[in-house]
Amino acid sequence: MNKENKEQLLVANPKRGTNQVAVGSYNERLVLQLVREHGELSKAEATRATGLSANAISVIFRSLEAEGLLLRGEPIRGKVGQPSTPLRINPEAHTYVALKIGRRSMELAVIDFVGHVVASKEVFQPFPTPTATLSFVKDELSDLLKSAKKSRKAISSMAVAMPFELWHWTDDFDAPAEEMESWKDFDAHRDLGKIVPWEILVENDATAACRAEVVFGSHANKQDWVYFYVGTFIGGGIVLNGSVFPGRRGNAGGFGPMRVPEQEGGNRLVDHASLVTLEKAVAKTTGSSFSIYESSGNWEQFEPLVSKWINRAGRNLAHAIVSSLSVMDFEAVVIDGALPASITDRLVSEVKKQLHMTDLQGVLMPDVETGSFGRQARTVGAAAALVSVKYLIDQNSV
Repeated sequence: MNKENKEQLLVANPKRGTNQVAVGSYNERLVLQLVREHGELSKAEATRATGLSANAISVIFRSLEAEGLLLRGEPIRGKVGQPSTPLRINPEAHTYVALKIGRRSMELAVIDFVGHVVASKEVFQPFPTPTATLSFVKDELSDLLKSAKKSRKAISSMAVAMPFELWHWTDDFDAPAEEMESWKDFDAHRDLGKIVPWEILVENDATAACRAEVVFGSHANKQDWVYFYVGTFIGGGIVLNGSVFPGRRGNAGGFGPMRVPEQEGGNRLVDHASLVTLEKAVAKTTGSSFSIYESSGNWEQFEPLVSKWINRAGRNLAHAIVSSLSVMDFEAVVIDGALPASITDRLVSEVKKQLHMTDLQGVLMPDVETGSFGRQARTVGAAAALVSVKYLIDQNSV
């Protein structure tokens, strides 16, 4: 981020602290969040952005350095007075293990404090079961840590990103209801806690994907926006005041049941903007439900089915976006998914095209952007949830 853009963001989106000693933890989170959002920050910039005294900022910076959370950059010389030394997030400050449980795949990863995937292992599956999930973690964890060159003691904690109530909608992706019912008895904290020694956090998978964009993405210039994640089923998240808004039950942004105009295939967003729809169309010609996942990103071989799906998904996402805007005046829309980057780009272009053809009376056209993490958004988002809980400020609860 260049200096001019940074200054504009710091002025446009101020995050004020307080000089009272009793809320030092809040102020430390505030400064850490600003450094994360802007890449690096000097003491002078942090003072202007927070309204805290220069002395308070110096104390906070020293504390965060001592904890190993921040690293000093190179001094900036050539100005009047003492050279300014920016600080940045230390990637090695914490290391997390993240588990994504999806309807068609599972991924186990080691992720650092800035959201980089150090090592990962992904497997595809016809449908998920608790037994298969626990076996996957048991079988792969040691080799994964070895690949990441990390000991179990070096891991700060673990997070799981998974759909809530996995036993629902089994008919939509041809999973046996009797086996999916076993998820009702699964408790991630209890069952995974028998395998790993760390504290475990659980979050809805689509909310986690949204959180990856908030914590590790480049959205410091946005305060209120909506996020769509195209997985086996469409999902997403809501961002208010620059923070993820999970909702009372942790399921805000569960866009699958959102109604769209009646058409062949159904009247829910999930019926048209989900990968399972493309998966079934491709399976009719290839004979395999996993063809789109096994193709290493080369989806051109599935044309014209992919183009038809993009048109269908884009049209219905545009309807969903207008419905979302009628509820909340979102300034932007971010779209990502378990898709090759080129397909995500085409989908976003189609959504923009469809929005320009849609009646927007009563709402304002939002910016529509492509997400940053693709297939690994939910896995990276699990680590982002851990960072959020301990090191970021939830603007919706202060």
